[in-house]
Parts: sequence; C-alpha cells; structure tokens
Amino acid sequence: MHVDAIEVFHVALPLRRPLAPPWEQQKSLESVLVRMRSGEVVGWGEASPGGAPLAAAEWAGGAFLCVKDWLAPRLVGTSIDSGQDLQQRLAPVRGNWFAKAALDTAWWDLHARLQGKPLGALLAPARDAIDVGTSFDRMESIDDLLEAMGRALEAGFARIELKFRPGWDIPMINAVRHEFSVARVHVDVEGSMRLDHMEMLCRLDDFHLEMIEQPLPADDLVGHAMVQETIRTPLCLDESISTLEQVEMALELHSARYVNVKPGRVGGLTPAIAIHDACQEASVGCWVGMTPQTAIGTRIALALAARANFVYPADWFRCDQVLEADLAAPPLLVRDPSGGNLRVPLWEEPGIGVEPDMRQVDAFSLARAALP
Repeated sequence: MHVDAIEVFHVALPLRRPLAPPWEQQKSLESVLVRMRSGEVVGWGEASPGGAPLAAAEWAGGAFLCVKDWLAPRLVGTSIDSGQDLQQRLAPVRGNWFAKAALDTAWWDLHARLQGKPLGALLAPARDAIDVGTSFDRMESIDDLLEAMGRALEAGFARIELKFRPGWDIPMINAVRHEFSVARVHVDVEGSMRLDHMEMLCRLDDFHLEMIEQPLPADDLVGHAMVQETIRTPLCLDESISTLEQVEMALELHSARYVNVKPGRVGGLTPAIAIHDACQEASVGCWVGMTPQTAIGTRIALALAARANFVYPADWFRCDQVLEADLAAPPLLVRDPSGGNLRVPLWEEPGIGVEPDMRQVDAFSLARAALP
C-alpha cells in the first residue's frame, strides 16, 4: 500500500459533563486524529491521551506535534505492506505510543477499506458482536451507586467496573455484594496501593470479584506477582502494559491472570494483536479497555475486541452522555434477545464503517497539518 498523504488533527470536543479522574481537570476532550490516503481511498485513526499528562505520560498536543514532525514524515510517500512494517519505520522514535497508535490505526482502517472489508473481519474475529460493560466511580452515597448499578444491570451490561479509592473501598464493595450477590463485578485500583496494603487485598477475596485491576504501580511487575501468588482473586494489568516486552515479562513472572489492552496505550492495533497472541499462548485472558474518545477510536477498539482471547466484556464509552457532539456515528448498542446482554454487533461496511463529519472535525480542530 502506497501512503500518498497524511493529515493530522488536534481536536478539542466540548463536554456535556465532566470526565472522571484522572481526567477531571480537563475542560474538553482532546484527541489526535489521523487521515491517511492511498489513491482515492482514505482511512482514519485516533489516539486519545487527553489534554494533559494525567492519565498517561503523553497528551494530545504533544502527540499531535510528534505525529506531524517526527512520525508521519517517515511514512508519507512510502509503501507499507503490513502493520509490522509500519511499526518498524516508527521504531527509531522512542515511546510516544499514543502518537504511533494514531498512525497505526489509520493504516489498518485504510488497509481494510482498500480490501473492501470491515476492520473487524480483517482482524481474525472469533465473534460477530461484542459484549460490553460499564464503569462507576465514587458517588455522593453508596445508595446512589447501588441505584445506578441496578439500572445498568437491568439495561443488560455484562459486567460492572468499580473504581476503588481511599474512603470508597471495602465498605462500598461489601454493600455492592450484599445487593448484587452474583453480578460480574471487578474493581480498578489504578495503581494506588502498595505491598503494605496486602491485608486489604486479601480481604477482597471475600467478595468473589472477577478481578482486581492494577492494584500496584505500573512498574511493579514483581510486586504484582507476589500479590497474585498470595490471593485467589485474579489480578489484571492495565497501566503496566504498553509494550509486548512488558507483557512477556509479566507472563514470565505470573504477575496477573488478565491483561487490559488499550490500542492507544500500546501503540496501535499491530502491537495490540501481538499482546493478545502472547497472552493467548500463555492462557492469560485479555479484554479491551478504552479511554474517553470519539466514535472513531471506539469503533477501532471494538473491532479489536472480536479476537478470540478477548474473553471479558469490553469497555463501553458513552460518547453521547459525555460529549456535546461526536465526529462520527457511534456503533449500535443492542440487547441480545437470547441472553439479554447489551452487545455491539460488528458492522459490515468497510473499515471502521463510517466517515467522520469533516465539518465537525474542522469546527473542533485546535491545529491541523497536512503532509506532504
């Protein structure tokens, strides 16, 4: 595939309501979009690290400059035959996974469109619809949380993630389990514990959780292995995973039994597939996580979630509840008539299945660049 041109956009979308931590200081949702062209065909990619280095070390303004000045010039005017080829061309630039992900995902969308295939069909899918779950953070009261969880479970969400924070911890989980004894629930600690919290981690075994996500800081793979050896509840790595090498080390150490794969955090679909395959070979389950993003990034992540080893319901980010306006039509969310779960059927149109509204892209762009 010959890459004739690349455009990159730094967009800021107005919020309908504030984002949850660690995004809460941001007044808009900032993201980076890439439009990649080969002949008359165009593919789209997105990476959404946010407007400040809070949820990750990168941020949208920096990722935009990295793509414009360093990464896109390595691709424009060349022929790229595979995702691995693209990643090798970008490898001299260290890190900057979100910036690389914007280009990698655009290449995959373009590749799928050139073949006239949906992106999901190109990624060796094992299913034609994706189960999804939702997430709840700290609320005014536990009663408010229980009411919101009841509505979500009644609506058909396949699992619920609960943010686990100081003052919003064991008593909250105890109340949840008293009210919803068999619901699929996991907690996300976001790396805020240390090994001296082992007593609390052991107490979580009493609540039959699906997993404990990222209990320790991102770089403490040995500590995670020690915790996983001690408790029954599966651990899940999230912030710890941005490269295949980190996954391989975690698998060697037996640091967790699940891995949360976010295409933006790991550098795009190409490394995400490699991480999925390594975990599958080691019998460690995966699931697709999402950061706040537009429908472009959401569709890319859901197409990835169709692969066989994504065995836990994917994140579902409700753009219409958070954003004043989106850049493209979101995927459909339907209730499965047989099981009752909410699912996202994979689309049949080529690529990500939609064309972004360029009027919206132009309206919300803070900066844009075109190469060549």
